[in-house]
Amino acid sequence: MNLSVNIGKLKLKNPVMTASGTFGYGEEYSEFVDLNRLGAVVVKGLSLTPREGNPPPRIIETPAGMLNAIGLQNIGIEVFIKDKLPFLRQFHTPVIANFFGDTVEEYSEAAKRLSDIEDIHGLEMNISCPNKHAGWIIFGTDPKVTFEVVSAVRRATHLPLIVKLSPNVTDIALMAKVAEDAGADAVSMINTITGMSIDIKTRRPRLANMTGGLSGPTIKPIAVRMVYEAYRAVKIPIIGMGGIMKAEDAIEFMLAGATAVAAGTANFVNPTVTIDIIHGIESFMKENSIVDVKELIGALRC
Repeated sequence: MNLSVNIGKLKLKNPVMTASGTFGYGEEYSEFVDLNRLGAVVVKGLSLTPREGNPPPRIIETPAGMLNAIGLQNIGIEVFIKDKLPFLRQFHTPVIANFFGDTVEEYSEAAKRLSDIEDIHGLEMNISCPNKHAGWIIFGTDPKVTFEVVSAVRRATHLPLIVKLSPNVTDIALMAKVAEDAGADAVSMINTITGMSIDIKTRRPRLANMTGGLSGPTIKPIAVRMVYEAYRAVKIPIIGMGGIMKAEDAIEFMLAGATAVAAGTANFVNPTVTIDIIHGIESFMKENSIVDVKELIGALRC
């Protein structure tokens, strides 16, 4: 059986990746997961300089999911390169660096810095961030702003470029097409959906930030629908994510049009979920006489 898929120039041994922000920098899960078995490791989001993130409480459980308002806390690009990347270099698995910025210039500079480093094989840009030079408009919700920032990053890097789309938009297919037109090699979707939870006894928000990003199984039907809509609008690969807990979920995303998938919140429940999903996809292919996993991509019967 052939499980390999391509994301632009990047070849993955199988379609199962980790979702940024849920797998640390790889080392944290290495005692549970053989990183050599994964299609790719996508590391926690990086900025040019370290960030402390939001004050606690910043994670709460919700029915069939969780809300987080971490605030993009991270160690910064330089510390990642010095202290975290050496560990990942011992594995034969592509490393994809997720990154973000507050301005177009910060995005471009971060992409350029990461592109200069050996053994970073691809970039995933998180555009669910506010642009402080455009009235704090979210980069991923305004088509013109999205096109501007993706185009700038495209010029700054030679690496495969994945754009992680925000679901908090009216037309996800349009945003995927904008990213494609601006030079993205792939899109990943969906990022978390903005949500809120209130403690009825104190009458206060349960998160210090008031709102946070909703993830987990509760958002899967929305994510599958958005992948399906994007698949019909673009020619570039789609990396599907949002509530994937088992192999059946991953296969559902692929039938909707995803070339690869990423497990996120599930890692907090089951640290070996990525390996379980790989095994589950293999079993499904054997049971259904599928010789190439790419036969599943977009194979929805309408």
